Amino acid sequence: QVQLVESGGGLVQAGGSLRLSCAASGRTFSTYDMGWFRQAPGKEREFVATSRWSAGSTYYADSVKGRFTISRDNAKNTVYLQMNSLKPEDTAVYYCAARTPGLTNYNYWGQGTQVTVSS
Repeated sequence: QVQLVESGGGLVQAGGSLRLSCAASGRTFSTYDMGWFRQAPGKEREFVATSRWSAGSTYYADSVKGRFTISRDNAKNTVYLQMNSLKPEDTAVYYCAARTPGLTNYNYWGQGTQVTVSS
């Protein structure tokens, strides 16, 4: 059982940086795959980045590769998304998600935090 709460969103100028945080509850946090998704106005929710516990690897959408970094601090039960070189196209509500080991789809979601990038 995992509960997720995002924070750190806000307004930033194009080319700037922002770090999102996702506070997670649950003793088995370190065994879960963690991910970030986003949903822009009028668009479907899309994948951004994931940290896979089983493989000890990370994976990024092509649109953010080289600019965004997902990381986790298991001692603090917190997942981060460091966003650099932000573009107006990055404007969206960003959601933290967790996936129970063995599942394909993410089954726990946070409430979302708004990121707005001005041009």
